[in-house]
Parts: sequence; C-alpha cells; structure tokens
Amino acid sequence: MIELGKINTLRIVKEVDFGLYLDGGSEGEILMPKRYVPANFKIDDYLDVFVYLDSEDRIIATSETPLAEVDQFALLKVKQLTQVGAFLEWGLMKDLLLPFREQKFELRPNQSVLVRVFLDKTSNRIVATTKLDRFLDNLPLELETNDEVDIIIWEKTNLGYKVIINNTYTGLLYENEIFQPVHPGMKLKGFIKLIRPDEKIDVTLQRSGMIHVDEVASKILDKLKLSGGFIEANDNTSPESIKHMFGVSKKAFKKAIGTLYKNKNIVIEERGIRLNKS
Repeated sequence: MIELGKINTLRIVKEVDFGLYLDGGSEGEILMPKRYVPANFKIDDYLDVFVYLDSEDRIIATSETPLAEVDQFALLKVKQLTQVGAFLEWGLMKDLLLPFREQKFELRPNQSVLVRVFLDKTSNRIVATTKLDRFLDNLPLELETNDEVDIIIWEKTNLGYKVIINNTYTGLLYENEIFQPVHPGMKLKGFIKLIRPDEKIDVTLQRSGMIHVDEVASKILDKLKLSGGFIEANDNTSPESIKHMFGVSKKAFKKAIGTLYKNKNIVIEERGIRLNKS
C-alpha cells in the first residue's frame, strides 16, 4: 500500500511514451511522467519516488524531493496568496496549499512560515498548517534529562524560544542560554536540561557537565592554533566578547581554560591565553 505524501519504493510495471507506470498496489498503476524518468532503468526495477496528487488530483510519482513530507515540519516560503489560501514553495512543480482555516496569523508574499504538512482526511489532499499545537503532545513523555534531541526553533517568547523536540514534543530554549544566531524553522541538536513536574521541558544547546567543558576546551585549542598560538581573551574578557568569539557562556569559557591550564595546554597571560608549545 502506498503512502501519499511520502517517499515510496515502487516497482516499474511498464514504459509508455509519456513516462513509466509504477505498481501502486491497491491504488493501481501510478504514472511517473517522462521528465522524472531516470536515464537507466529496466522493467521490474524499484525506484524511490515521492507520491502526491497533481493539479487534477490524480496520484502521481516524482523523483523530486520535497522540502517536507506528510507528518513533517518545515520552514516554507509563501509564493502566492489566493482566495482559497496561500500557496507555498516546497520543492515540487505543484505548490503546497495552506488553506485559510489552517492559518494562525495573516500571511504576506515571500514570507517564510513554519508549517506542518499533513494529509487532510476530509479531502484526501496534502496541505499545510501553521496551527502546530494539535500535532504536539508531551504525554506520554519518553525523554530523560541529558538526552540528545533534534529540535526545531518554533517561535519567540518573552523567555526565549518555543521549540519542537523530535517532531513530537514542545519545549523552551531560554534566551540567556543561546550563544549563536537562531531563527524560526532552524533545525539544531539540543539536550534535555529539565523535565518539570507538569511535563514542561527545558532544553539547551550545550551538553551539561564535563562533556561540554571538553567540547569548549577543544574549540579553544582549535582557535589558538588558527590564531598563531595566542588569543586576546581571559577571565577579564566581557561575557559579550566571549559569546561572540566562541559561541559559549563566560562560565563555560572559564571552566574550559581552567581545564586547559591544569593540563598545561595553555599559559594564561595578562592580555589573553597562549598555546603552551613546551
């Protein structure tokens, strides 16, 4: 059985002047238009294809890869606003519809919006929505503190950014723990910092404990080698400068240079730190 809106592996049934027909199981034979047909193929070969509906709502296969499949989140650009909704660019010839009823806020052309792609059970069409909450639930929660997770930056709040965790949960990334540029739709690796009694989740972009200190120490050594063995930064350098130079907090920086000093990797001077060549 095929999965509409997803990559499927289908067998070539026959060749025609205008493309190939693939075995779609209970859906019958599915056309792969000639412009998507690979250069070398044989009948009964299997192809990885994306299956969706064309402009006439016929099931069709393509070798193109969309920016998001059904049940995935993605940052997509608004291409056109119409009477039925907004059409988004998603990497295919046919644009993706974001119906008015699925718009949480007013849109404008060329705006990039974070959406969830889903299969509308009523119309059996692949559409997008900006109303993401109904696809996210922190129960049951299958995460533990310090777990490495995939996160998507969702939206700005007074405390920082709401994030989507592993395409399933919601969490919060605090502003004062962000040491790199972030924006909605950005995909990053994160770590579970705290799971609260009410199932709310705090995440961070840095590992906790000595693992993070070692990562920062390694980054400092790399920068020292690239800078000729000296960097004008030490305990007296401002937190803002540390954040700009290394993308970490001053606390993490101080722990890292302390470790490097104890290991005799560096010498701490009045103006900065120097690689210990001895």
